[in-house]
Amino acid sequence: MELLNYHHLFFFWIIMNTGSIKAASVRLKLAQSTISTQLSAFEKTLGGKLFNRVGRNLEPTDLGHMVFGYADKIFTLGQEMMNSVHSLPAETPLSLRVGIVEVVPHLLIRKFLLPAMELSENIHLVCQQGKQDSLLSELAVHNLDVVFTDAPIRSGLSVKAYSHLLIECGITFLGHDKFLPSLKEKFPYSLDKCPMLLPMGNTALRGRLDQWFARLNILPHIIGEFDDSTLLKMFGHAGDGVFVAPQVIEEEIQQQYDVKIIGRSNEIIERFYAISIERIIKHPAIAAITKATRHGLFFLEPQFKK
Repeated sequence: MELLNYHHLFFFWIIMNTGSIKAASVRLKLAQSTISTQLSAFEKTLGGKLFNRVGRNLEPTDLGHMVFGYADKIFTLGQEMMNSVHSLPAETPLSLRVGIVEVVPHLLIRKFLLPAMELSENIHLVCQQGKQDSLLSELAVHNLDVVFTDAPIRSGLSVKAYSHLLIECGITFLGHDKFLPSLKEKFPYSLDKCPMLLPMGNTALRGRLDQWFARLNILPHIIGEFDDSTLLKMFGHAGDGVFVAPQVIEEEIQQQYDVKIIGRSNEIIERFYAISIERIIKHPAIAAITKATRHGLFFLEPQFKK
């Protein structure tokens, strides 16, 4: 394996940041010819041009833009490391790049992130929503720091990562006022032939719901299936069907979507995880989140309600 020459990468990074070889030579206190020679050697190693000359200016090539993206991350992380080693305050906010699997309720995400946002150091939060496999791929190449999901990482994946359980709780069935008279009294058997809004069939929660319905001989009338939890609740708010949500945010959902509780089940358990590439978490923001989990600081009320 060919090793990267970090001196060459650093010279290239400075050229990109200053805009020219001349400006880089002033910044580095080196002769322009020295920097040009180092740049040429780096291009030879990479097997491609990093710049095109346009008049008196240097314009980065596609390769140049790609390499700069990596260089920027490398030297930013390097400075963060040195700040940590010397216990110096960070000059820039601490970056927390979060991947959110679409089925995880947004109200939960805010609760998960609150311990990180309350740290004494400034946090620069970047949230990205998507499918779990896609987000785990981003995590593997360090484009994300953590992924919030409703299922632990599957065995056999090429991504080396670790699942940290955040919370587990029962579920609540909620719906428009019009459903209460016919459904609340004989719950859960009243859900038979009831119009339901359900998560997609490939989700952990849907599998548990289907098993629970089958065990109780309940056959709901499935109006729609969703991979976006917010969109599902919007249909529930409109009165299109009954839907489920984690018990720990049932009060917030009632207020935000103007729906009522039809019933609860502690036989169906929802679990939510933080997936990171660290077995022992060192990122300060993620550590604050998992610490809040261990001490039960996410939710003041009991997670399981009867």
